[in-house]
Amino acid sequence: MSRIGKAPISFADGVTVSVDKSNVVTVKGPKGELSESIDADLTVKAEDGVITVERPTEQKRHKAMHGLYRSLINNMVVGVTEGYKKELELIGVGYRVANTGQLLELTLGYSHPIYFVVPEEIALTTQMEKGKTPRVILEGIDKQLIGQVAAKIRAFRKPEPYKGKGVKFVGEQIRRKAGKTAAK
Repeated sequence: MSRIGKAPISFADGVTVSVDKSNVVTVKGPKGELSESIDADLTVKAEDGVITVERPTEQKRHKAMHGLYRSLINNMVVGVTEGYKKELELIGVGYRVANTGQLLELTLGYSHPIYFVVPEEIALTTQMEKGKTPRVILEGIDKQLIGQVAAKIRAFRKPEPYKGKGVKFVGEQIRRKAGKTAAK
């Protein structure tokens, strides 16, 4: 991870980065504000539109933390400038999706509908068009939160390998298996 940690992070003019004494990095941009607590051993410097993360020694732990926190800070900078988006599609007969504000209602072939409350930080939209698979679109600035919410929604009905039914990410390839062969 040390090669990742050594790479500097550049940010645009509309983004402000501040590091306080307790090693909390705060990134403010046009889409919002994010902050992350950084390991006390590492030093973060934000100067002239470039953020650098430095480690004190070549210990394995410091190398791992170096790459991790550099990636987390980079994700925060990308989040407040561009934002993140995840799309899920529901594949199966009778699978439906609807939302009322932040309340997501999924009909996934169970005897009951599933209700899931999406956090306020994420913008939730659903698409139900005739002839197309139903979709759930999650948008926001926090990459970790969007990934976690998308994984929870997918976990309600994971895609199965025989027919491919379930909730999957758009563009995800499902490994398909052959069914049973008929006996002679």
